Amino acid sequence: MPYADNGGVSLYYEADGDGDQTVVLLADAGYGAWQWSWQYPGLAGGREIVVPNARGTGRSDDPGEYSVAAMAADLDAVLADHGARKAHLVGAGLGGMVALQYALEYSRGRSLSLLGTSAGGPRTEMFPDGVRDRLLADADDPAALRRSLDPVAGEELLDTDELVEDVVAWRREEDADRDAARGHLDAMAAFDASDRLYEITLPALVLHGEGDRVVPIEDGRRLADGLPNGEFRGFPGERFFFVERSKAVNDALVGFLDERREDE
Repeated sequence: MPYADNGGVSLYYEADGDGDQTVVLLADAGYGAWQWSWQYPGLAGGREIVVPNARGTGRSDDPGEYSVAAMAADLDAVLADHGARKAHLVGAGLGGMVALQYALEYSRGRSLSLLGTSAGGPRTEMFPDGVRDRLLADADDPAALRRSLDPVAGEELLDTDELVEDVVAWRREEDADRDAARGHLDAMAAFDASDRLYEITLPALVLHGEGDRVVPIEDGRRLADGLPNGEFRGFPGERFFFVERSKAVNDALVGFLDERREDE
């Protein structure tokens, strides 16, 4: 069970697979590594997959400080501990912001795949209509965990009782507690890379759910437009579009990563 250390913060991560690419999966605010259950199998063929537990989730420490800059430093500690020279970063929401910050401040990034991500700043439309509070739930309250899926999941997922039960169980085991999740969401709200996107020249694929009620699709389009090598693709679905449209999303991610092989 590998752990990295960032200034006394212990960070758990898992690494598996083999290949000529290292891909790191960075989860959204408050969520554990379970969130990548639908992407992991699709990306694993011919690649090494690294899945960190963000601070405050899973087996990682909860230091009570959750800025995007701190999480980018966490990511560098994980990659250094693992011995990764370069890595393709796949991030959802907050994880996508961490990937953007990492590209600005560190040198191990090879490409960015950003799902449901905003660059922040004065034009962002994140968290409309009080949706931030609806995302919070106590980990020991299964009914509240179920209700907190309403702003992020579509009917296709929510109408599948067995799947919802599995997700709630995974969340109880791996997600941040209410205070840490609030800290993650506050970190998202405070993030602003909108005036520095021109500095990020890595190849970047921006994927977004057309019905995202947490980070509206307009934020995703602005993000892709602001990145020098950004490409945008919209998908039917809400914030969990990469769960509900996993095959199409995985095809897009694999195609993007395969194109990077030609550049390496």
